Amino acid sequence: MPRTRSFVQVDVFSTIPYSGNPVAVVLDGTGLTDEEMQRLARWTNLSETTFVLPPTVPGADYRLRIFTPQGELPFAGHPTLGSARGWLDDGGVPQHGDRIVQECAAGLVIVRQGQDTLSFAAPPRVREGALDDEHLHRFVSALGITPDRVVAHQWVDNGPGWAVLLLPTAEEVLALEPDLSLIPTAMVGAIGAHPDGHRHHFELRTFAPGAGVPEDPACGSMNAAVGQWLTSTGAAPSAYRVSQGTRLGRAASIEITADPDGTVWVSGAATVCVRGSITL
Repeated sequence: MPRTRSFVQVDVFSTIPYSGNPVAVVLDGTGLTDEEMQRLARWTNLSETTFVLPPTVPGADYRLRIFTPQGELPFAGHPTLGSARGWLDDGGVPQHGDRIVQECAAGLVIVRQGQDTLSFAAPPRVREGALDDEHLHRFVSALGITPDRVVAHQWVDNGPGWAVLLLPTAEEVLALEPDLSLIPTAMVGAIGAHPDGHRHHFELRTFAPGAGVPEDPACGSMNAAVGQWLTSTGAAPSAYRVSQGTRLGRAASIEITADPDGTVWVSGAATVCVRGSITL
């Protein structure tokens, strides 16, 4: 029997209203089937729609299920921050002070509350290392560049299947005109440095045809894994800022911070823009 449930849409990774990446959050997903969750995710047509559920693991504040228009993800970054903001806005009280513990298919994820931001601790990568020649060739061909323009490349998979190419400059990243029909199942990004003095250190673009999302306006999971890669190799400082969504008319800003113990935090604004109810 359908019933009315609390519902929010949260803009993540931008302090400018409606300029980040939205996530739809059903704040009570109890009793919904997988098919019903997937149907709503197709209908919202956002990069992700999430469902908050009672936790099943001791110490977790809630359990989260995350759906793209095409399927479920074990973990995703901006839905983690947006769902945490929605849960707090709905009266959620963390068990551990300013630290929220989210249970999801990838395990437990810590979300930390700041003055104006939320931050999540990057989960471990399930695949890393340089790309093989076959994947590198496919990705550069689809992005319309030649291999000599790739400074470095890496699997940065923390669940969704990400790979990333490091290009020489942010300008080259912004100039990409990908043909995603050549990589219909891929989850790949490109990152390049802005010139000295720019308010952002890097520009990132993420292409996710494998999840039904041609280009993501702001991607927390890729920023998390790329942050682990770049800070651990010394290719980026222990704290840096990423711009994303520029080619889509967005203004996302993501802060990356690596603790001395190697923990990488991904931070940004998360603002409830739509609040109401949904019948499911």
